[in-house]
Amino acid sequence: MRAGHQGTGPGAITPDGCAVELYSRLPVGAEPDIVAAAAPAGVHVLELGCGVGRVTHPLLERGFAVTAVDESQEMLDRIRGARTIRSTIEDLDLGEGFDVVMLGSFLVHAGDVEVRRALLRTCVRHLATGGCVLIQREGDDWHADVPRERIDPGGFTVRIVSAESAGPGVNSVCVEYVFPDATWTQRFLSRPLTKGQFEVALAEVGLEVETYLTEDGTWVRAGLAA
Repeated sequence: MRAGHQGTGPGAITPDGCAVELYSRLPVGAEPDIVAAAAPAGVHVLELGCGVGRVTHPLLERGFAVTAVDESQEMLDRIRGARTIRSTIEDLDLGEGFDVVMLGSFLVHAGDVEVRRALLRTCVRHLATGGCVLIQREGDDWHADVPRERIDPGGFTVRIVSAESAGPGVNSVCVEYVFPDATWTQRFLSRPLTKGQFEVALAEVGLEVETYLTEDGTWVRAGLAA
C-alpha cells in the first residue's frame, strides 16, 4: 500500500486504496461527454489511471481508440475492448505520442510534489504534436465543510468523513461509500491547489492551460507551452 493510502471493504484493494468492486459499481459521470466535447472525434486517447474502465468503455462507445493504463491488474481485468497496459503512471514510457492524454480522478492533487511532477511529465512524454492533456482538478471547496455527504441516485451514500492536515499543504482525506449490502472506505493524501498553483504546476513541466472546460474549473485542457 502506498504511504498515506488505505482502503477497506470487500474484494481486492489497489496500492492507492481503491476497491475494485466499489469502482465497478460507481456510475459514469459527465467525464465521457467532457472528453468528447474537448477532443476531435475518433482520436487515440491515453487514459492514465483507468481503473475498471468506468470512463474507458463510454469513450470506446463514442468511437475513440483508448490505451488504458493502471497499476492494478485486478482493475484492468474489468476492461473490455481497449488496449490495456499495467504500469504505474510515473514509470510509463511507451515511446508513442497520443492525440489526447487524460489524467483524471484528481491525480494531479498527489500529496507528494515529486509524484505530481512525475505524473505530469508522463503526460508530456506521451503527447503527440498538436495534442492536448485533459486534467481533472478538485473543486475549490472540496476540502471544506467536512464532514458532508450526498445520496447518489443509484441508492448509495458518499460521505467525506474528514480532511485533516498531514503536513504542509497536504490533507489526509477519508471517504466512505455506503451501499445497502456493503461499505467501503478510502483514505488518501491530497494537496489542494488554487488555479494559480495549478497553473504553476503545469508550467514546471512545460504545459499551459488552454481552457477550463467546465464552469467550476474541475476539467482543464492543457497543451505544450508556446
